[in-house]
Amino acid sequence: MTARRAASKRKQPSGSSILLRYRDQDTPYGVTRKTTTALAETLGLSETQVVHVALANLARQTLARYEADTGPLTEEQMKAIRRLQPPGRMKVKKSLF
Repeated sequence: MTARRAASKRKQPSGSSILLRYRDQDTPYGVTRKTTTALAETLGLSETQVVHVALANLARQTLARYEADTGPLTEEQMKAIRRLQPPGRMKVKKSLF
């Protein structure tokens, strides 16, 4: 089998793949291949795993970790809050603004 034919039998990347272009020097928004390789060796991971770990850490730092509010509090929720708060200490409001 020729090299060209063998290459055509390789699995093509899926549509969810991305191309990663390394920077010429390390910056706050990018790294060189040398840095990625050093991280991989230090952590005992592949370079792909290093990229996934870095993205997972960025996601934890950046993205909200709670469900978006579904709207104003229901009357049942307001009653539960009133029951739990110490008397005379706070005033329950439906809106912060």
